[in-house]
Amino acid sequence: METMANVLVALVALLHAYILVLEMFLWQKKPGRSLSGFDADMARATAGLAANQGLYNGFLAAGLVWGLIAADPTGFRAQVFFLSCVLVAGLYGGFTANRRIFVAQALPGALALAAVLLAR
Repeated sequence: METMANVLVALVALLHAYILVLEMFLWQKKPGRSLSGFDADMARATAGLAANQGLYNGFLAAGLVWGLIAADPTGFRAQVFFLSCVLVAGLYGGFTANRRIFVAQALPGALALAAVLLAR
């Protein structure tokens, strides 16, 4: 179970690193615009906001990687904390921004969190 938990945590970290790239560097290009659904003008107008969101996603990814490489109990606690942050952010985003965020962010975070807790 611990291996499965680590794989899920790593996948969530990779997802958030990918979101960082989309929001910070590709927001005004086709991949970022297809994510947001914005036209070129709206993407340009919101690029600063998207980059800020991307930075926060990077912090989530970094925290999850830290949780994977740190010895317990620190590693376990970091994983639980950062996966909880992912879950809360995913729920909030799903309710306030786009329902796709429930599946794209909250669900992977919840599955990884459950696996980490069960592996303990």
